[in-house]
Amino acid sequence: MPVAGSLCKGSRVTPDAPVPAAGPAAVPDPDPDSPAASGDAARDLAEVPAAEVVAAAAVHLMSAAAVKCGLAEEGPGAMDLDEARKLITALAGLVAAARPDLGIHAAPLMDGLQALQQAFREASREPDAPGEGPGERLTGRV
Repeated sequence: MPVAGSLCKGSRVTPDAPVPAAGPAAVPDPDPDSPAASGDAARDLAEVPAAEVVAAAAVHLMSAAAVKCGLAEEGPGAMDLDEARKLITALAGLVAAARPDLGIHAAPLMDGLQALQQAFREASREPDAPGEGPGERLTGRV
């Protein structure tokens, strides 16, 4: 399970998608809730391609699902398969809906999703029927 296990170094999420730097002239606003701070964030986000925003959201879902499947450093103590099912299903919906537009991000996200679906199946005491696992209605049988 190298794909899913590598998603959660210390269970801290750091998306692979690059975020443009504000530049040397930018001075951080001391109040993150100020209109200036939210305007800077919106401008930074405006520079990131949609496929990378979707990929970053998928990485967050993958990392959380991996933790809930017991694949993180916390091990089986963090396992919560009910929560993992919800996260994997949400990930499957996101990836399935965005797949045509994800470009180079599509294949690794599908691989990660399938690894999580398999990890979920292996962690379950009573595995779901084929095609009935989390997200399998959206992505096909694992």
